Formats: sequence, structure tokens, C-alpha cells
Amino acid sequence: MLSFPAPGSQQRVAPSGQSGRNKVVLKPGHSLMDWIRFSKSGKDLTGLRGRLIEVTKEELQKHNTRDDCWTCIRGMVYNVTPYMDYHPGGEVELMKAAGIDGTDLFDQVHRWVNYESMLKECLVGRMATMTTTAIKAMIPPPSPTGLVPPTSVAPPRDKDSQPRYDWFQTDATVHLVVYAKRKLPSLGCTIVDLDAGVLRLEVLLGKMSYMIHLRLAEEVEGNVAVHTAFKVGKIQVTIRKQAKGKWTSLGQSLEFHNTFLRKKDRALYLRDCVLVSKTEVNHNTHVFRLQLPHGTVMHVPVGKHVYLKAHIQDTEVVRPYTPVDQNIAATSHYSSQESDLYLMIKVYPDGVFTPHLNSLRIGDHISVSGPEGTFSLRPLHDVTVLYLLAAGTGFTPMARLITLARQDIDTIRKIKLLFFNRREEDILWRCQLDALAANDERFLVEYVLSEPCESWTGRRGPVDESMLKDFLNKPDGSKCYVCVCGPTAFTELTIGLVKQQGFREEELHAFHG
Repeated sequence: MLSFPAPGSQQRVAPSGQSGRNKVVLKPGHSLMDWIRFSKSGKDLTGLRGRLIEVTKEELQKHNTRDDCWTCIRGMVYNVTPYMDYHPGGEVELMKAAGIDGTDLFDQVHRWVNYESMLKECLVGRMATMTTTAIKAMIPPPSPTGLVPPTSVAPPRDKDSQPRYDWFQTDATVHLVVYAKRKLPSLGCTIVDLDAGVLRLEVLLGKMSYMIHLRLAEEVEGNVAVHTAFKVGKIQVTIRKQAKGKWTSLGQSLEFHNTFLRKKDRALYLRDCVLVSKTEVNHNTHVFRLQLPHGTVMHVPVGKHVYLKAHIQDTEVVRPYTPVDQNIAATSHYSSQESDLYLMIKVYPDGVFTPHLNSLRIGDHISVSGPEGTFSLRPLHDVTVLYLLAAGTGFTPMARLITLARQDIDTIRKIKLLFFNRREEDILWRCQLDALAANDERFLVEYVLSEPCESWTGRRGPVDESMLKDFLNKPDGSKCYVCVCGPTAFTELTIGLVKQQGFREEELHAFHG
């Protein structure tokens, strides 16, 4: 139950003179590492002396105070009282789930956190299942079909709208074809993982996810080829057989095979990636280049992020990061052979995850998820002016957005970046941004420093109303859109100030990962 965005991620950076590392200031000795040590100290964190109990709804509701706080996540009950002072989001956020089922609240902000590992010493027990009589009293009369739609998946959709798949073969190859039954985005909608004969294919369709999950019938080679007909919504995956011959079936169905669910209802799937290079950007930030496995085909769409997972002191730690291109002038279209992720990450010496990441050697491995996030390109299709407000490594989602807006969205006539940092040496890719502004009249960048040197002639200070009033001018006849990324405090303040300038909710996007 860590705060999100996580400390050290590109979503939580230090703008405008603020530390920005945490949503609240934790007491000394209450960092994540301190919690890991405390939870492994052998102390009784549940108050039950090691017993696991079955908890009724009535019993859960009794434990709803600061000094006696239980909550339920996915049917398991935890005593989070000992964790209260360690929660980076503060006790106010944690208390929202006091004495109730906090699964939905948790998923809104912390879905990526491995709470089972974080809170395993706080486990009280399992929620009691209701008696048959109680369940019958709560269930409405059956529908004419006698089927009650499950609550954990998306509402039933028109059967004709659900994707389907088929397959065919030659002596040497197997071809799996997905018919999405809708137009597909130009990149990033298909993720394929082939590992030890198991094929996992996920097609991202807006908020929905279609999955194929099979243990293939025979042995195959490790590489996968994906061909997409975007306008007709057809995806073809080609795999080479190890031995020529005819298969009698494609393979055995595995968990969630041929399912069409809301993306947020899918568990994170992570694959093992290799660190192939680390390039210095400035005094505390590097671009980490990660190579995907040979059997993986994955492109992260612009505006989406991935999660990295590592085991640190026997605890799983997960952090979100937004990929960038190799440089700000890169083409927005990936080569079909491109299989690497470039992650611009600031290393915090007193952090948990980034020092571990920085200690990895070339050739070391780390787990990486597929694309996540709510950003959509649809609102940009008829925009004429794009405003980007970024703080520190909150610049990372803006980097590829700048490239895409310049190269692929013809309606956009002006892209304006207001970039907040503490000092000049903290500005990421400054030379590249300045060169881009000099060579493309549509692109403008201004820097804001909270701790400038005496010779600094640019903007100064934290974000405020007068600064945005000057920066966010709406030309007559234009359609504007604003993107914001930074620590929670920066983002919330900036979004409020942007709205004061007359921008509506549908003209804004805040990157929260």
C-alpha cells in the first residue's frame, strides 16, 4: 500500500523547490526499508499472536479507528495499524479503507503494488463467506436466462463485438489470427509472449483486453512475427515449428484463454528483461535500455507506462516508469525489429528501488510489465495547440508525445512545453530540446527554476496563476489541450490553476501512471 506515484518514479519528482518525494513527510525511521525491517522483526503485528481467523463483515466494521484499523483487500483482512506511520500517502488515505472492503480504493491507486508481500505479517485472516440464506436474501430474482453476470468482469457485451480468433498452418509454420472487429490503433495494441511453448497474446482495445493463452501442441522456435491490418482490425501471429508436419490442434487452453475483460481486471504480467546499456543524462539521471525476451513482441503506446519489479531484501518492490525514445528527434514509428525499452530514471541515493536499479550490471535481469495507463490519443486528433506542463522526470511522458505531435498529428500547429526544475543542471535533455525549438517553429520550450543561479534570466519560482495565465493563451479559433505530469502536489495544484484559466475537464490530462 505504497503511495502512487512511487518515490523515485518519473511521476514523483521535485519541482519548484519542493522535495516532491512523498505525499506526506514521514517520521524519521519510517521509510519503506524501515517497514521491511520492522515487519520481519518477529513482532506480533496483528494482535492475534499468530492465529488466522475468519472475519465477518460486522467484525471488520468494528476496527475502523486510527489505533485499531483493519481493512479487506480481495477477501483477505489485514491489520494495517502498525503500517499507518509508514504509509507514504499518509494515514488519511489509509483510513479511507478502515473497517471496510478497500479493494476498489486500492485498485484505483495501488493496483500494481504487491500488497501480499508488503503486508503478509499483518494478515488477520480471510473474510467469512455469507451463509446460503444471507446470499439468497441479497440476490435479485434470476433473469429469464437464469444467468447472473459476474461482478468482477466487464458487463456483458454484444457477442458480435467480442474479438475472436482462428488458426491455420503450413508444414513449417503456425498462424494464429485475431479478428478484433474494430479498427486498431497504429501501434502498441498487441503484446505477444512466447516462452517455453506457452503463448500469451493480449490485444488492448481501449479499456478492454482480449487474451489468447495456450500451451502449444508441439515444440516451436522462439521467435514470433506479428502482422497487423489496422483498418480492418486483423492481427496475425506467425510461429515457426521446430519440426515440419501437421498439428491436430493448436494446443491446450490455459487460464483466461479467449477472454474479453476490462484491462484493469487483468493481473500484471511480467517478463524477464535484460539491461543492455545505461547512459548518463545528467548528474543523477540515466537512460536504462532494457531488451525484451526473444519471444516477446511489445510496443508501449505513447503516454503509457510499464512497471518494473525487483526483489529487495526478500520483498517485492514495484515501480512505474514511462518509456522514452532514444532521443527527442527520433521517428515516432518503431521499426518492426525494435524490441528495446528506454527508461529515463532519476536515481535517489536514499531511495529503495532506484539504487537497486542503478547497481545492476550490463546483462543483469529485471521484470517488466506490459503497457499500463489511461492516456488516449483520441482527444488530440483535432487539437491545434498542445500545452505540456512537466516537472523533473515528469518530462518522460511528454518526450514521446512531443515527437508524435510533431510528426503524426497534422492539425497541431503549436507545441509549448513549460518545464519545471530546481536548478539548471537538473534540466533533462536540455540541449536536445533547445535544438528542436531552434529547428521547428511549431515547438517552444520554457524552463522554470526554483533554485536558479544569479545569472539565470528565465522564469523563476513555483507554478502559480500568473505564470499559467501568461503561458496558456488561447488563440482565436484554436482548440487547445493540456497535459500535466509531476508529483501529486504539483499535478493537483497545476490542474486547479489550469481550470481557473477556463480549460474544461475534457481539455486536460494528468499523467498518474
